[in-house]
Amino acid sequence: MSYTPPFTITPAILNLIAEIRESVGRLSATEERAHQLRLRRINRIRTIQGSLAIEGNTLSESQITAVLEGKVVMAPPREVQEVKNALSAYDAFERWQPSCEASLLKAHRILMSGLVDELGVYRSGGVGVMSGSELVHMAPPANQVPRLMTDLLGWAQRAEYHPLIMSLVFHYEFEFIHPFVDGNGRMGRLWQNLMLATWNDLFVSLPVESIVYSKQEDYYAALSQSTEQTDSAPFIEFMLMMISRALKERINTP
Repeated sequence: MSYTPPFTITPAILNLIAEIRESVGRLSATEERAHQLRLRRINRIRTIQGSLAIEGNTLSESQITAVLEGKVVMAPPREVQEVKNALSAYDAFERWQPSCEASLLKAHRILMSGLVDELGVYRSGGVGVMSGSELVHMAPPANQVPRLMTDLLGWAQRAEYHPLIMSLVFHYEFEFIHPFVDGNGRMGRLWQNLMLATWNDLFVSLPVESIVYSKQEDYYAALSQSTEQTDSAPFIEFMLMMISRALKERINTP
């Protein structure tokens, strides 16, 4: 039988989807092309800063802008490399297919280049998710990862839910599987954006990550709650709230 991830579509989820669709409609109708291009550059920098900050990167938006412009930045070399990789990944963003394993592995090679030895391959050992010194999630054994990812990508290819649901279920399941030795958080957020961008290109550069970073503890709590319930609804609801907030901020950007 084909695999279907466990999730419940709650009334709160339906209300948030309606709210998001209204915001997307307003933005699509009112933003001029020049305004879109200017915001895309600004928001891509905010997206990268937020996603990397969740993983402990300390570079500011101005420092990331300097890296983008080829300037020398006084910062830990690993953190500068993380930024360069993220910029390269988002440059290649529109060439990837969300349900394609080859695209996923290629993205990991770009995003983690120079940072880990196991690039673009699933992990060969066990991995856990830590919160400080506490183990909050032990990922499935490495020998199960190829099957689990095949199931998840197969579901993403054939399922017909709204992209908002699809992208967030995928994001949660990806983090649960934790398929790579490192870079799982930033890959999950990147792939969520990619799946949303197939619905509307506003999501190519909507800085949801910067909103998530401001609610980082709630992000991890939603992941944990979904795991405890064996239902990704808490994570879906949380992320829909973050997406809605990011859209409202963009509507109010002059």
